[in-house]
Amino acid sequence: MTRPDDPATLPGDPAPFASVPERPAEIPPRSTARRAPSGTTRRGPADPVKSLLHDHRDLCERAVDPLEIAAGLEAHGLTDRTAARYRHRDVFALAEELYARMPPRTREPAAGGPPGPGPDTEARAAWTLLALLPGAAALATAGVLRVTEGVLGDGTRALVTVVGAVLACLALRACLGRGPLRAPEGAGRAGMYACWLLSYAVYGEGLLAQVMTGGPDGPWVGTPGPLLGLAAAVAPAAWCAHLFTVRAHRKLAGSRALEEFGAGVRPLLLAAVTLFLAALLPLLYLADLGLGGSGTPVAAVALGVLFFVARLLAAHGLPEPGTVALAGACAVEAGAPALVLAARLPGLEPLARPVDALVSAGGTGAVSALACGGAATGLLLHAALALSRASAHTRS
Repeated sequence: MTRPDDPATLPGDPAPFASVPERPAEIPPRSTARRAPSGTTRRGPADPVKSLLHDHRDLCERAVDPLEIAAGLEAHGLTDRTAARYRHRDVFALAEELYARMPPRTREPAAGGPPGPGPDTEARAAWTLLALLPGAAALATAGVLRVTEGVLGDGTRALVTVVGAVLACLALRACLGRGPLRAPEGAGRAGMYACWLLSYAVYGEGLLAQVMTGGPDGPWVGTPGPLLGLAAAVAPAAWCAHLFTVRAHRKLAGSRALEEFGAGVRPLLLAAVTLFLAALLPLLYLADLGLGGSGTPVAAVALGVLFFVARLLAAHGLPEPGTVALAGACAVEAGAPALVLAARLPGLEPLARPVDALVSAGGTGAVSALACGGAATGLLLHAALALSRASAHTRS
């Protein structure tokens, strides 16, 4: 307690009250405006593209241009409507921003990687030469058999046929391993089904004819014309596939929306198939005529289109649909003689009626024509949808 005589409390001394304000300092009025959010405070994804870049970083690092990113995004289910949620008008604009955000060093293509479609004259010459080899091997074999007819025995002629078939298969394998017909993911079991279809194209009609008449009782006659024509058609198939791939990449580079690209690729696919068909028809006609046939078999034409579309899908990383279509055609061809044989059992006679009606209407070749034609039509419809997606045209 301070005493009254304390000098600090003398009434005449104003020092203790000099530092004490007479009234409290005015408090500035509180602003009614909200503070702007700081850079670290977010209400939701302020930069949605950043999260998308994090989710697809591997895709963006491997891409050598925005088109590959757009194709990869489409393969993951992103559409132009989805791109609007990321504040972009379409997938292509979104891919361009993702590409621009990646460091330049990560966008360099891997050394030794396969080049994209371009004016590489040496590469085109190499795979064109390989594409000519199957037809050359088949033509040489047919020529030797034609010249030595009546000179060589049956055993020797069979040996020549086997050697020619092996050479043609090796040449075809080399052709399918390089160039526009190369399948980056392999073809699975498609090769096994293709061998069955080719064998049926040569011997199937003779086998079915003998089964329909109570056989088989002895060797059936083969028709090697379709095999020769299809082997010669490998080169046109390679060039048609090359033209389709190049045109599709150009269409992809000039498109600004996925719908626009899809609408532009479907006519290209139809043009490629039509161009191949225009080359296949005369080759099959000349091959069949040169080997003593009567013209172009419809079944061989359908088989050629089926092979072309299946390989075109496999070359774009989609081998499964072609394998399924080839397997379906094999099942129909194998089922026809099986039904006829099964109808010989008591009570199962109706099983042969569909085959009898089909053969009566179009001959024994109608079975193969129906099998391959139906499979080719269904596969072409699927290809029109699958190959119209940008993801089918990314570089391997």
